[in-house]
Amino acid sequence: MYDSDQRKILSVLCHISIFFSTTLVSVGIPIAALFLSSDPVVKDNAKEAINFHFNVWLYGIIIAILAFVTLGALGLILGPILFLFHWGLPILGIVQILNNPDQVYRYPFIFRVF
Repeated sequence: MYDSDQRKILSVLCHISIFFSTTLVSVGIPIAALFLSSDPVVKDNAKEAINFHFNVWLYGIIIAILAFVTLGALGLILGPILFLFHWGLPILGIVQILNNPDQVYRYPFIFRVF
């Protein structure tokens, strides 16, 4: 049996880390949770958060290239979409984890490396 409060805190920390993604160190939070926790739900939430970090970075690079090539035109359109993706989905994940800490939050629209 795993501690429900610890599960909730660690899982939420994994998903909150995306809000610090500009530091590139933020991915260290879910990586640490993945290796330090023995709880399978925390590990799965950590993997989802790591995958989400990689996806946000990949989409950001693609949008930056498209914005550069189109002299900013596509950046004005795609930038707000990435912003909503980057902030909205983790907020949904945090709410879901707070309501049901025994279930892993799976991000939609992402490629899963782990």
